[in-house]
Amino acid sequence: MLNLILFGPPGAGKGTQADFLIEKFKLNHISTGNLLRRQIASGTELGLAAKSYMDKGFLVPDSIVIGMIRTKLLKNKEANGYVFDGFPRTVAQAKSLDDLLSENGMAISGMLCLEVEKKELIDRLLYRGITSGRPDDQDVSIIENRIQVYTEKTMPLKDYYKAQNKYYRVDGTGSVEKIAQRLIETISTLGT
Repeated sequence: MLNLILFGPPGAGKGTQADFLIEKFKLNHISTGNLLRRQIASGTELGLAAKSYMDKGFLVPDSIVIGMIRTKLLKNKEANGYVFDGFPRTVAQAKSLDDLLSENGMAISGMLCLEVEKKELIDRLLYRGITSGRPDDQDVSIIENRIQVYTEKTMPLKDYYKAQNKYYRVDGTGSVEKIAQRLIETISTLGT
């Protein structure tokens, strides 16, 4: 089973490459943002609990997010594996995810980190802001802050996965096809 965490700063192309990996390797996509929205819309117990935090402006506790991931895993036991998107974001979340996967006879195969220089990230996001109309992609100071938050929050995760020999740096520059090829080459070394 192939279980991948796709990481990278805003503008690195995670969404595009996640779609590619899901199609190429027939993986299921676990996006915590999508899970939260679906659970809330369905009115599940976990969704209602999450909504109560979100309505107050608080982060949804890890235990609720892990519960949603557990539900997704149990509903998709036949899956070839997963691409995790937006989770984990902290070492505590990574440990919880490892425990959950272990309970189900699974493990993370690798953390694929798309690396892109800051100037290129800013250029990509500004371009996306023009084409998508997203206001958070139109202000350089907001973009720089998002990149800084990513850098500060993910460094411990890189070390966590490096310690397990599961961290893989992937050059996120060049064409979509070249980046996808680098991802395939990296995944081929995972031994799955």
